[in-house]
Amino acid sequence: MSESIIHGRKKKPGLGLLFALCLALAAWHPAEAARIKDIINIEGVRDNMLVGYGLVVGLNGTGDSLTNSPFTATSLTGMLERLGINIRGDSLKTKNVAAVMVTATLPPFSAQGSHIDVTVSTMGDAKSLQGGTLLVTPLLGADGEVYAVSQGTIAVGGFAAEGKGASVTKGVPTSGRISNGAIVERHIPFALADLPVLHLSLRNPDFTTSQRIANAINTSLKGPYAVAHDNANVSVTVPPAMKDDMVALLTKIEQIGIAPDQVAKVVVDEQSGVIVMGDNVRISRVAIAQGSLTIRITETPQVSQPNALSTGGTTTQVERTAIDVNEGEGQKLAVLSAGVSLQELVQSLNALGIGPRDMITILQSIKAAGALQAEIEVI
Repeated sequence: MSESIIHGRKKKPGLGLLFALCLALAAWHPAEAARIKDIINIEGVRDNMLVGYGLVVGLNGTGDSLTNSPFTATSLTGMLERLGINIRGDSLKTKNVAAVMVTATLPPFSAQGSHIDVTVSTMGDAKSLQGGTLLVTPLLGADGEVYAVSQGTIAVGGFAAEGKGASVTKGVPTSGRISNGAIVERHIPFALADLPVLHLSLRNPDFTTSQRIANAINTSLKGPYAVAHDNANVSVTVPPAMKDDMVALLTKIEQIGIAPDQVAKVVVDEQSGVIVMGDNVRISRVAIAQGSLTIRITETPQVSQPNALSTGGTTTQVERTAIDVNEGEGQKLAVLSAGVSLQELVQSLNALGIGPRDMITILQSIKAAGALQAEIEVI
């Protein structure tokens, strides 16, 4: 039996559950307190990106083909020359070497001799890094200085295998990690203890949240030490009694709870049908109706056979077609009063039997009519 739908929408069973989950997340009430450490960054306390170029050896025939990756051949020749082996002019045919880019993140206040993880990714046509070893690779910062040196055996989360007639690949075998694979050779100086003023930066800028942070800090420190400069920056003057204990000051500030505010926003992912609405979304008085025409055609072929004693009959296939037309009967017109909340909006739309994808179109139509007091962001 085959089935086709000429017009209309076929509801995906998983979208209702996903939409309900998104609504549960969106129903988080702004009065609930969040720690300041979870919504701000401290100026100067930051990660730094490192990058390097190196060679991976020990691959079992899955490395770069040197004819297609000239940079690999050049790097291999240069490395051997530094080790006292001159092979210039010779033809290299090994496939056990691969050129890679090595990346890492240098955490703040990393001391010399500490270890960090690195990620290794191929540059040429290598098929897999499984079983490979990264040779000594300097890792550079944005200023061109060497901050760490990496070397070690690569752990790959996937694999690749192939034969003459078939191949199989699982995961990404051309990228891997080396746990604690780099040693920090130089730290980035930052005198946190000498700062007279701390600068806090909000991860989600908002004027109300910024002012609440300043007020909460002043209440905790019992003095006018914090000032909100704009929707993203708050400065805190270090109290004289805590100048010699900056860590204690930061710990006290980070543990303060405040209620972050948020702009009324509806985030829509049209590809997956996900809708996330903030608690501050409000709707003006508006009427909503939704309906669609669906024609469902079902083909059920049947086999017709002659009687057992028949001499001239033949077996044939008889087509049977059933057509069902749904013009949207039973759909209702819903009227939403002015200032309805998120919960009332969802209950009204669900009462019409509207799924997430139809709800996206309705929300956009309400916004176009000027009745949605919120910003719609489509991702």
